[in-house]
Amino acid sequence: MDQKELIDKITKEVMQRLNEKLGDAAQGNISGPAVAKKMSQAELAAYIDHTLLKPEAVESQFAQLCDEAIQYKFKSVCVNSSWVPFVAKRLRGTGVIVCSVIGFPLGGMDTRSKAFEARSAIENGATELDMVINVGALKSGNLKLVEEDIRAIKRACRSTTILKVILETGLLSESEKVIACEISKKAGADFVKTSTGFSGSGATVEDIALMRRVVGPSMGVKASGGIRNFEQAVALINAGANRLGCGSSIAVITGAESKGNY
Repeated sequence: MDQKELIDKITKEVMQRLNEKLGDAAQGNISGPAVAKKMSQAELAAYIDHTLLKPEAVESQFAQLCDEAIQYKFKSVCVNSSWVPFVAKRLRGTGVIVCSVIGFPLGGMDTRSKAFEARSAIENGATELDMVINVGALKSGNLKLVEEDIRAIKRACRSTTILKVILETGLLSESEKVIACEISKKAGADFVKTSTGFSGSGATVEDIALMRRVVGPSMGVKASGGIRNFEQAVALINAGANRLGCGSSIAVITGAESKGNY
């Protein structure tokens, strides 16, 4: 069986399972989407990875990022790996988690380099990692490489490390999104995540709903990229997200005007 046939087979099987689940939900045999949540500012803040990934960002901005995360009680701060030591020191004892991106933003670096970056970030204080999938390998049908890439980062993790896999959904077809979710789950990831925020397309309710249906209730789904306001954030949670990546986190939870992305 060649790669195209394998992709078609996996897609057909997963889509069949999704259709069966949707049919059962329509007949009331299984639980459908969660009841729409209404939440407070503080409740929403607990879903958010407060994010700063701009290449031109300077130390004072990362200090501010940490101080904001402490003040508003965001779930984590998410930064590039070189900034992990700085934010880990500043956040020590506060309860705010340190998250590092890996292979960011393209995902095309050598797997050994990704694994090295992951180990370094963990040693420096990161307890969560957001790795970028090898998008080109996925679109080429090289599913073995995609899976081994994720497994290598998982092996670099400690038992308590949370691993999220960024799919870059804006670059994928519907079937590729399904396959990426399936591979991420098989490889032992804890979350699937929509986007880097650097590819021109961010999180959508439709993608979150699809990802949640594929991975099921036991795996995390993170929405990221282009989240601008409170209503959009809650809609993504209602669609199935249990983590949000935001560069405009304060604007999102307070209803102020968003000034930009990561």
